[in-house]
Amino acid sequence: MDLGLKGKVAVVCGASRGLGWACARELAAEGANVVVCSRDRERITEAAEKIEKETGAITLAVAADVSRPGAAEAVIGAALERFGTLNVLVNNAGGPPPGAFEVHGDDAWRSAFELNLLSVVRFCRLAAGPMKEAGGGRIVNITSVAVKQPVDGLILSNSLRAGVIGLAKTLAKELAPHGILVNNVCPGFIDTDRSQSLISGRAQKEGLTYDQALAGLCSGIPLGRLGRPEELAALVAFLAGERSSYITGATIQVDGGLLKALM
Repeated sequence: MDLGLKGKVAVVCGASRGLGWACARELAAEGANVVVCSRDRERITEAAEKIEKETGAITLAVAADVSRPGAAEAVIGAALERFGTLNVLVNNAGGPPPGAFEVHGDDAWRSAFELNLLSVVRFCRLAAGPMKEAGGGRIVNITSVAVKQPVDGLILSNSLRAGVIGLAKTLAKELAPHGILVNNVCPGFIDTDRSQSLISGRAQKEGLTYDQALAGLCSGIPLGRLGRPEELAALVAFLAGERSSYITGATIQVDGGLLKALM
């Protein structure tokens, strides 16, 4: 299936590893020119070089912490300077720390807000103009299955990521006349550093080995396993391409059947 991404310009946040890297690689494999960012300059440069070597796509690495003011300007600005346009934005950032309500003070809430909600606001704000000039575009936000079914012990993620859904639903309506589609992808438990850390934390709390905690988690997933980053990336690439031309304002989970709700 040709997704119509050849020659398009895509910005992928948090792309040095995990879900962000998998999405950037998938877009590059479909022929897009990819701008990737993360906080670690050395790591994001290596990630970009690896994607370029494996796919032959043109890549650009930008060191930027998406939770900080100025990051969106630096990344979007670099994309426009290098390629002259912007067609796809994939918002992605690591999750805030786990913990029950009583353990998080104002600083933790403020940091989670800046990392998981305000970063999306900032990047969307700067991406909308170039996409309008290009005659359309795609914005895909990577959130969490927690926006549909809160996860125990992840109150910061449960709360702030839900705000992204409200933002995206509103933007989907406001930007539709300009041909800009806005959608959300919700990973369940995917085999990334984040999931491994959460499983290790659960194992320690419950006095289990890592393998025992992993088995217990997977027993609640109908497919019986963690997802692979490339399985989520495939959906992101589809939503970023031309074949998704009548999908906007949607929130789609990639969770192996974990979600128990009807919608």
